[in-house]
Amino acid sequence: PTATAGAGGSGSKQDSTPEDNYYLAWRRRLQVVVSSLLTEAGFESAQKASVETLTEMLQSYLLEIGRSAKSYCEHTARTQPTLSDIVVTLVEMGFNVETLPAYAMRSQRMVITAPPVTSGPVTPKALTARQKKSHPPHVPSHFPEFPDPHTYIKTPMYHEPLSDYQVLREKAASQRRDVERALTRFMAKTGKTQSLFKDDVSTFPLIAARPFTIPYLTALLPSELEMQQMEETDSLEQDEQTDTEILPLHINMDESSAEKENASVLQQNASLSGSQTGEENLIDNPYLRPVKKPKICGEVN
Repeated sequence: PTATAGAGGSGSKQDSTPEDNYYLAWRRRLQVVVSSLLTEAGFESAQKASVETLTEMLQSYLLEIGRSAKSYCEHTARTQPTLSDIVVTLVEMGFNVETLPAYAMRSQRMVITAPPVTSGPVTPKALTARQKKSHPPHVPSHFPEFPDPHTYIKTPMYHEPLSDYQVLREKAASQRRDVERALTRFMAKTGKTQSLFKDDVSTFPLIAARPFTIPYLTALLPSELEMQQMEETDSLEQDEQTDTEILPLHINMDESSAEKENASVLQQNASLSGSQTGEENLIDNPYLRPVKKPKICGEVN
């Protein structure tokens, strides 16, 4: 015979919490067990209220067995109950334990299929590089294993330098733009600023222009590049003068001609030193400097 007992829920509205879902699934499995026991007893149908009452009794009986087995387990300083704890619990509840083997081997028993197990989320495998290092002989085997080699082995990474002309130009332009922006912000924070709007001063800050007493003076003064070139030409002239003083004369001359030449050289040095002192005195005013013509330096034989 087949039982037509309802195996549905209790009619209450299901909640979305995991605890409620677990309770409903547990309740359904107990209803299936009660329906199978009624079928084995010869019942063809059963009312829903009767099935619910039997399910509640079975649930209370199983909970009492679990609670008593847990108390006996904790009484003996253990954390997991054993078969002996369950046997003692059944004896204390007045159940004849000797009838269990015969009841388990009955011929009319119904086999309840296990519920389908849902596959959990697949955890990705951990990153592994090479093989783990084994323990040296002096390290005991019960010590934890070495971690993966990639956690403590240094692997240097080298990036090829950029050689594309367009990429280099774009990178240089972006760096220059960033530097200009940083300098502009620094000057706006440290110096005086002006704004396009009177109400909001911090929206578009502009660097305030400094008024000059003589506005055309900056156009007349030489630039730093010109000053540097003038200093380089002065240093070259001084080097040439020292070379002419140090180089020995290879031409044999008489004593009189040598004395005259020495006197002329001294006069030239005095005139040069005088002109240099005059230039040093007039170095503060670049407009009074004499015009310097380019010289063609020849090789000294």
